[in-house]
Amino acid sequence: MTADISGIHHVGILTRDLDGLESRYRSFGFTLSPRSRHLLGAEPGRPPVAGCTANLCALFGDSYLELLGIVDESAPDPWHTKAMADEYEGLRLLNLETSDADKADRHLTEVGLRTSGVLELERDVDTEDGTRTVRARAVHLDPRATPETYLGIAQHLTREYVHQPRYLRHPNGARGLGSVLLVVEDAAFAAVADRYRVILDQAPEHEGPLTLFTVGPARLELVRASDSGELLPDEPKPAASYPAALTFRVDDVTAARELVEDGGAPTISTADGFFVSARDAYGAGLFFTA
Repeated sequence: MTADISGIHHVGILTRDLDGLESRYRSFGFTLSPRSRHLLGAEPGRPPVAGCTANLCALFGDSYLELLGIVDESAPDPWHTKAMADEYEGLRLLNLETSDADKADRHLTEVGLRTSGVLELERDVDTEDGTRTVRARAVHLDPRATPETYLGIAQHLTREYVHQPRYLRHPNGARGLGSVLLVVEDAAFAAVADRYRVILDQAPEHEGPLTLFTVGPARLELVRASDSGELLPDEPKPAASYPAALTFRVDDVTAARELVEDGGAPTISTADGFFVSARDAYGAGLFFTA
């Protein structure tokens, strides 16, 4: 049995300054869905409760970038988001997509990984037909076993309320998430790469310093910390292992770069596009490619 992984469900940037994060990513030319508060299940089988977080999303039809903010420090925190932010804020979350969260949870348990069990998530969103409730199910891996990222596997129950067509067009021409890059400390690298081999039921490929897996239309890329400077020179290093960068596919690299620079962010040329430092993007390095 495999975990039935079909793609990257979403990636997430965490902050206590959701207003600033929203403003910055709008300046990069992303269309964002309206802000939505979370209802989160604390344990398997428990009904969701109002939590301390809210989000906005840049949506691409097959995946999305979640801008996740702690907006009420006094509210319940069933998914331990405040502890995550206390470690450091920035690019923290990677959720792979499945059509069957229960099957994914069984697979992860069978291969020796500790999970949260299947948790429920809800949030109300505005649609063209009025307010509707987004529902999803998620399995979180024990973060002590995944130091490179907070890793989960998520199942849409109401995809149509998330990926609404009116939010899929972006001024910067973004068409989708091309890759997620994880920096992994050298001593843990072999174990981390083997864990994704088991989860994805897929042998990795190698491209220069990268070890990579194809996940639906995107790639999951791993690089040893000792080689990360080759790809991310002078970038912040918030931990020994960490999610470092995202790649977005855009229609026109030149037009996207002009828009980002007009918004006030410096850019760096790359072989096939440009790069925005994590220092200027709330802790997520951003590659834009054709």
